[in-house]
Amino acid sequence: MRLSLSLALVGSLIAAAPLSAQDRRPADSVPDAHKPPAGMCRIWLPNVPANKQAAPTDCATAVRNRPANAKVIFGDPLPTKRAAPREPLPAPLPLAPGKGKPKTSPPPTPPTTPPPA
Repeated sequence: MRLSLSLALVGSLIAAAPLSAQDRRPADSVPDAHKPPAGMCRIWLPNVPANKQAAPTDCATAVRNRPANAKVIFGDPLPTKRAAPREPLPAPLPLAPGKGKPKTSPPPTPPTTPPPA
């Protein structure tokens, strides 16, 4: 009787353990409101309130200055800058409307002078 009661108690504790673990967040998890902006990082110290954490900085500085017990939280990557698509150039306009070859004027003729007498 005692053995079956002990087994029932242990079984119910084992079954309830995963359910209670789903509610908890790790103590050092970063709230969404305190995550660094895109392209930046933040040094996160465990057991320090979120409003007392270091301000976001560039990632190279955060990695270089990270204390041994802290971790660096990386923000989302910056969006890639793509060149804006260029609009196609309009078709060139014809220089002169015409049919076939353009007309040319004859070369000017020298003035005629009467021969000397």
